[in-house]
Amino acid sequence: MKKEDISLIVKKQREFFAGGKTLDIKFRKEALLKLKNAIASKEGKIGNAIKSDLGKSAFESYMCEIGLALDEASYMIRHLKKFSREKRVRTPLPQFASRSFTKPSPYGNVLIMSPWNYPFLLTITPLIDALAAGNTAVIKPSAYSPATSKVIEEIISEAFPPEYVSVITGGREENSHLLDEKFDFIFFTGSKGVGSEVLSRAAKHLTPAVLELGGKSPCIIDKSANIRLAAKRVVFGKYLNCGQTCVAPDYILCEKSVKDEFIRCVKSEIDAQYGNGVLDSDTYGKIVNRKHFDRILSLIDKNKVVHGGKSDCDTLKIEPTVMDNVTFDDAVMKEEIFGPIMPILTYDSTDEVINIVNRGEKPLALYVFASDKKVSKKIISACAFGGGCINDVVIHLATPHMGFGGVGESGMGAYHGKVGFEAFSHRKSIVDKKTFIDLPMRYQPYKKINEKLLHMFLK
Repeated sequence: MKKEDISLIVKKQREFFAGGKTLDIKFRKEALLKLKNAIASKEGKIGNAIKSDLGKSAFESYMCEIGLALDEASYMIRHLKKFSREKRVRTPLPQFASRSFTKPSPYGNVLIMSPWNYPFLLTITPLIDALAAGNTAVIKPSAYSPATSKVIEEIISEAFPPEYVSVITGGREENSHLLDEKFDFIFFTGSKGVGSEVLSRAAKHLTPAVLELGGKSPCIIDKSANIRLAAKRVVFGKYLNCGQTCVAPDYILCEKSVKDEFIRCVKSEIDAQYGNGVLDSDTYGKIVNRKHFDRILSLIDKNKVVHGGKSDCDTLKIEPTVMDNVTFDDAVMKEEIFGPIMPILTYDSTDEVINIVNRGEKPLALYVFASDKKVSKKIISACAFGGGCINDVVIHLATPHMGFGGVGESGMGAYHGKVGFEAFSHRKSIVDKKTFIDLPMRYQPYKKINEKLLHMFLK
């Protein structure tokens, strides 16, 4: 799309927002219902598009994308009135008589830039939060998931006029044109490198932004863990979407005394969950494109592979792979894997594993498997990370009841549910001063008695 066409869309959205329609709670609720119904009516088409882009099965597409988006919409519809209310707060005595309150208000025209790995969920969920908060939105889905982008464009164009919500497809040129425009808020999900560029471009317009990035998320296996159950849950989360999940366990930190048992259980679970001939399976996903396929293969050290390792360049599939005796000097530990490789490293003590995690960049997620509650409590208290789980993986993002986001290098800001509504809102602080009385002490000329009263009030 040409730069002037994008500028016209942004201009029309600003005019639409200025008209005040989105300030009406009833209007917002109707918009969310319309979006929810549009998604439900095209569930099969969405699933087929995700299958085309990433090879996901219908079950996985619904479980990890369509269903979660519908759940977010339902939650927001139910709670929208409550989230939109003014909140009364205490008023200091020197401001007597007055009423103090905060009031959420939309930013205005927002830009949502989404990634390819969960192309439907990570586009629609922030859109739901943005519309609930009363904004207009321009959506830029990833060029790497064209089938899903097309069905998203179809859903949005049927549900909303472009001056309210608009989808812009394309690649880097369109991204650049969008970032040249002044938006009131930017929501970006993607890589650290692109996120840095987005924040830099946003800074030129002093535009606030939420960045949902990634990083190397560790999974810690303590000796007190239920090893078989830990292996089962780690295998699920690690190889979900063929490893292309921002909160997947990137690498395993396993206490030395239970490493061999953990590896045996992981191998057994891979066989149980995926069976033989995984490269020919219709329910096992594929790598998004040849570029990422080749990059992931370059991270596999065949001398350290203890399970899997095979691939098919025609279907872009890589077996669930396990690597043992990995060190931080290996290529697989130099970058976020974003693929079906499970590197296993070891440690001797809880203090050591905390030091290992904290000397690296702050991860988006952290997981700890331990039956000893003192161990898990110590680790989650001492380590910095966006969010995570104790005795499970990935599921902390699948709820509208708490926020999801990163910290430091893994992102800034959060969304989902009420936290998502707040992310796309500015909360105004307002004092409603009454007129039936006017205390004289703040006015010139200042008097000694007023000074004494001031000291009494402000201590």
